[in-house]
Amino acid sequence: IYEERDWLDWAEDEVGTETLELDVPAERSGHVAVVDGNCMYVWGGYKNAETAGLFDLYLPRNEIWIYNMETGRWKKHQTEGDLPAPMSGSCGMCVEGVLYLFGGHHANGNTNLVYRLPLRASVLCWEKMRDLKGLAPTCKDKLGCWVYKNRLVYFGGYGYVAQDGHRGTFEYDENSFMGNNAGRGWNNHIHILDLDILSWNQPITKGNSPSPRAAHACATVGNRGYVFGGRFMDYRLNDLYYINMDSWEWTEMAVPQDGPVGRSWHSFIPVSHDHIFLFGGFTTYRETLSDAWLYCISTNEWRLFNHKHAENPRLWHTACYGPEGEVFVFGGCANNLLSQQRAAHSNELLVFNTQPKSLARLCMDVALQYRGQLEAMWDYLPKHLLNSLKQRLSISFNTLGS
Repeated sequence: IYEERDWLDWAEDEVGTETLELDVPAERSGHVAVVDGNCMYVWGGYKNAETAGLFDLYLPRNEIWIYNMETGRWKKHQTEGDLPAPMSGSCGMCVEGVLYLFGGHHANGNTNLVYRLPLRASVLCWEKMRDLKGLAPTCKDKLGCWVYKNRLVYFGGYGYVAQDGHRGTFEYDENSFMGNNAGRGWNNHIHILDLDILSWNQPITKGNSPSPRAAHACATVGNRGYVFGGRFMDYRLNDLYYINMDSWEWTEMAVPQDGPVGRSWHSFIPVSHDHIFLFGGFTTYRETLSDAWLYCISTNEWRLFNHKHAENPRLWHTACYGPEGEVFVFGGCANNLLSQQRAAHSNELLVFNTQPKSLARLCMDVALQYRGQLEAMWDYLPKHLLNSLKQRLSISFNTLGS
């Protein structure tokens, strides 16, 4: 068994029957999650089959789960339109209230299709982006993305061999030729999807590029696109690069020996203009990690981040940054995904506080803590604060604070 595995699709007639009315999403790994406003949107991924066997099941493609970060509640919404195939390893990014979904792995292999889902519409309707100009990336999954100047900048991934005209390096995975499968491998290509002119293009880069890789993690800070780790061949890396998205020049940053170990399937997201938060992942020695780190950009230093989730290792999860300075880690796998034993997919939400709570949040917490003494005076509050208090009264307890 190797990291880039194949999956069993949900049969079309099973989508409706397998979808149960739950208060929280099903456990999953390899999904996408994005934030718009106070809400986190979760789509796709896969979980274990209901009966013991060799196959995994993709989550239904026609549903999206919305988590309200203020009230702590989940809600499932049905989607319609040009539905993407059920997939794992896709890349999802939110730009001005629209979720853009690229690539992924479905029952018939990899894809390079792009879909958009306007999240603020009254009806959630997928649109397949059919008329994109330029040379599209190869079909792949487990890639990264930066957002800059209304452009989606995709990097790396695992998939089929690149077409003529693609800039960058592609390396075959010798294990991918098993059976009748078309060979796949890793790449370090950069492809830009310009949302203003709906066209693909590739920049000419300067400097030493990172090696091809997949299951890495990307973070955008200003005009820099950072990438940490990922898998290439039999190694999971701990190198850190950034690319200047104005000059397209690569720079490698030194990672100290006492910094984070090499990993894939981790998360790496900005939490300020000067800090990026790293959590979890999977090592070369097939250990699932629960450590967290803060990388300081201005000093080029790594600092171990103490938290309360040391007993909750995760790989192939998602991480989203909330309006109160919290990182919301959802789903992922808690054990060795590549072992013969059943994968421990999760639907827990782990919350990390990366900065002190705001004064407004602290006051609201106190108002709720001393509700018995203070509730008689709540009606004197401004309406928006009163509504927030009433919403938080019904908060669900499926989050674990840090």
